[in-house]
Amino acid sequence: VELVESGGGLVQAGGSLRLACVVSRFPLGDIFDHYAVGWFHQGPGKLPERVSTIIVEDGTTYYADSVKGRYTISRDNAKNTVYLQMSRLEPEDTAVYYCYAPEAGKVYWGQGTQVTVSS
Repeated sequence: VELVESGGGLVQAGGSLRLACVVSRFPLGDIFDHYAVGWFHQGPGKLPERVSTIIVEDGTTYYADSVKGRYTISRDNAKNTVYLQMSRLEPEDTAVYYCYAPEAGKVYWGQGTQVTVSS
């Protein structure tokens, strides 16, 4: 399984960014709907933190307390893509954002995309 992120960048505090994670190269017989897909982030000098997850099949979502009300996760099943809409960004949101997908005892990761929020 391959995960490819896009959409990171530099934004001023209070601004918005949308990250995208395209999931591909599924094992034979497997499909996007079988997965939960989400995002971790790791800020400078910090431990990785799970930010948000969505269960593709039914749309159930999870958000870390630090992003509730500011971030929205969604999916487009036709495009095998999960989005993370980030609003009212804060300097503390500065981090590398990694897309991940746990499945059958494994966890697949993307390469990461940098988000930098300037004050």
